[in-house]
Amino acid sequence: MPANAPQPLWQEALQALEAALNLQDEERAEAAARQLTQGPPEEVVPHLLPWLSHSDPDRRWWALRVLAFLPHPQVPRALRDALRDPDPAVRHAATLALRHQPAPEALEDLLDLLGSPDRLLAELASDALVALGKWATEGLMRVIREGPIQARAQAVRALARVRDVRAIPLLVELLDDPSPLITQWAEEGLEALGVGTVFFWP
Repeated sequence: MPANAPQPLWQEALQALEAALNLQDEERAEAAARQLTQGPPEEVVPHLLPWLSHSDPDRRWWALRVLAFLPHPQVPRALRDALRDPDPAVRHAATLALRHQPAPEALEDLLDLLGSPDRLLAELASDALVALGKWATEGLMRVIREGPIQARAQAVRALARVRDVRAIPLLVELLDDPSPLITQWAEEGLEALGVGTVFFWP
């Protein structure tokens, strides 16, 4: 780049984000993050990935906020690794990011999170599995058959929204589940697939 060439807009946005974080100005940080998501992923992503190892959880959170919208080969692995971050808010951000940028390699990690005592995290994991679509069907059915009650409920919620015809027999079975919540999601899943639940009642 020539010495007098103007700085790329994404670099300005990155500097603005850093400045906003130093000042703890969330409004400015959000504005900078939005601008940064419009930058070229091949240039922005390498500068943000190191933030995920930063000691400040806010820095890690904002990195995920931007990476969620930057398609790049290194991002899915980074999002998956962030699911194990020690900070709950960062884990939430990583799970939300996987809804925006589905990663099949994170399937098992997301299935494990369905039973998390952190209800928001479990729900975000369910949403991320919906974003994976039919990639998630078999794993969700396994959790429904073998998992604890909270994980099963979130798995049925996701399976109902994936709309995979392979799930119909299991959804029909779940109409007799002792959990009203599971039954409700099974009904909604069958209706979404165009299968009338009335047909299955005695």
